[in-house]
Amino acid sequence: QVQLVESGGGLVQEGGSLRLSCTASGRILGISAMAWYRQAPGNQRHLVARVTSAGNTTYTDSVNGRFIISRDKKTVTLQMNSLTPDDTGVYYCSLLPVFGHEEWGRGTQVTVSS
Repeated sequence: QVQLVESGGGLVQEGGSLRLSCTASGRILGISAMAWYRQAPGNQRHLVARVTSAGNTTYTDSVNGRFIISRDKKTVTLQMNSLTPDDTGVYYCSLLPVFGHEEWGRGTQVTVSS
């Protein structure tokens, strides 16, 4: 069974920075991609950033140039800079294995105050 544990969320003022980390454990037979999603109150979960096994990265437009996703083995991090209140939400880590279904962490709350 795969487990994803996120850390690094919290409360920060507008313009500040946070760094989220997520470490996977368990039986993982190859990782295709790891990603971060955000779910704001009353909204659906949306992709924020993804990094593939080849190192290719994808960002949603609203965070492009402000967030940086990186991965080292089974750990994915999201460096978030110049935060705005619109970045507030629960951030979920996901792991897409080469074989099997996408796995999810429990989420970490990020709150940006204006």
